Amino acid sequence: MRTTEEASAHSGSDAAAPSPRRPRTLLVMSPGLLDDVFPPPVRARLEETADLLAPFVISEFDSPEAAEALGGAEVLLTGWGCPPVDAALLDRTPALRAVIHAAGTVKTFLSPVAFDRGIVVSSAAAANAVPVAEFTLAAIIMGAKRVFPLAGLFRSRRTHRTGADLDRQHWLGTHGLTIGVVGASRIGRRVIELLRVLDAEVLLYDPYVDRAEAELLGVTPTDLDTLVATSDVVTVHAPDTPETRGIIDARRIGLMRPGTLLVNTARGRLVDTEALTGHLVSGRLDAVLDVTSPEPLPHGHPLWDLPNVFLTPHLAGAQGNEVGRLGALAVEELARYARGTPFDHPVHRADLGRIA
Repeated sequence: MRTTEEASAHSGSDAAAPSPRRPRTLLVMSPGLLDDVFPPPVRARLEETADLLAPFVISEFDSPEAAEALGGAEVLLTGWGCPPVDAALLDRTPALRAVIHAAGTVKTFLSPVAFDRGIVVSSAAAANAVPVAEFTLAAIIMGAKRVFPLAGLFRSRRTHRTGADLDRQHWLGTHGLTIGVVGASRIGRRVIELLRVLDAEVLLYDPYVDRAEAELLGVTPTDLDTLVATSDVVTVHAPDTPETRGIIDARRIGLMRPGTLLVNTARGRLVDTEALTGHLVSGRLDAVLDVTSPEPLPHGHPLWDLPNVFLTPHLAGAQGNEVGRLGALAVEELARYARGTPFDHPVHRADLGRIA
């Protein structure tokens, strides 16, 4: 069990911070991701900051080499492919004081018991929010311009669009939009920031955001029914929790006005895919869906071939050279830990019920 003094040393205590040191750190993630997560400048910063335990990276906890490293690890620097960090594993890591996740959510692998044992936790979810928000902004702009159905016509006919093609759209253009943001998550807040480049009114539904905070964000708070019924674009950024599953249900989809664009870069289970399908097949609504339920959709599902639906393979989050942002954030958090200062991106147990 971690003592109170140990737990507070890295959680915002007013005590004087110790001099920087090199915490004993074990990397736990899929080895094939190493170069993407830690490109050369980030790798150099990591090696300056920590005493990296051998083997340099592991993706399992059962081998003798892993067991030896775990016994001396003060920090687990984790990523995609990390096995469960549960009570049994924590019993084998008596020196462990921190888990720093160079990816998004920690809920997929980290047991809440870690918080009970005084372990401090950080996540790079804020860095992963950047490409998702950028993707969302692009989806909103291209969706509002009806790029996807009009590009399909252009590709098939090999000729310029006609006035009739434009007239068939419910509406077209980015000027004066009302955009409804569902969820002021890290990604939702980043989307709100990026939407300032548009001439748009932004509505927000988030039960955890009061009117004063909404004013600071520059959005109009509203209930979800009003948001879906009055927005030209509805973009979903809530976490997948028991309370949010199916939050965009058949009734709320029915409240959307003809021509509404639905963008989902969150999780497929937040939207009733089958209820949505009928409205997309009829052409009443448009959608950009980076996620669906199920994921992927079955072969032969109508959404694969609709001109007003743009499906992408869950790629809005960090990909390719974007992944290095996650490693850079995680290494900076490790440096803060080494200095004895609080994380900039902590994860608290109280947040687990309402984060992704």
